[in-house]
Amino acid sequence: MKREIYDEDHEAFRASVREFLDRSVVPHVEQHAIDKALPREFWLEAGKQGFLGLEVPEAYGGSEAGDYRFNAVLMEELSKVNAALSACVGIHADIVAPYLVELTTEEQRQRWLPGVASGEILTAIGMTEPSGGSDLAALKTTAVRDGDDWIINGSKTFITNGYSADLVVVAARTSPEKKAKGITLFGVDTSQE
Repeated sequence: MKREIYDEDHEAFRASVREFLDRSVVPHVEQHAIDKALPREFWLEAGKQGFLGLEVPEAYGGSEAGDYRFNAVLMEELSKVNAALSACVGIHADIVAPYLVELTTEEQRQRWLPGVASGEILTAIGMTEPSGGSDLAALKTTAVRDGDDWIINGSKTFITNGYSADLVVVAARTSPEKKAKGITLFGVDTSQE
């Protein structure tokens, strides 16, 4: 069945994604599986191609595509190589990037978004917990203010890109009395540890 959701621009984008994958990913897929990671070169090349900044405003180095069908095309083509590839890129470009665009300060956007779009900053998200899975209502990780800092205590699991991430968005309970509204997302810069 022929789909009618995509136009010529989407199909041209699809062709560029396929060319990138055939050139830079497919020949190395077995090594990526052995390493259980995507090398930094992958992220940098994907950034150069503009694949990581579809949700990032142009002012911060993204393309701000404004049309989620481009994201869908990217995920379709990545998934044709393997599901892990689309999961890793999806967390970075489709999940974390919009959080950073919408929920950060101007200083944080200037600090993080150009690197997210270019692949120089790899992101992950820490929401899933050993005891409650991805049910945020059962979130046990807490964050308590300590002067100008926050102290985060808890455990996370299944953190896609977590092993190599430079920036992890971590969900923590800051106001237990507010239940689901008492959860805050923190940008944890792993290079600062």
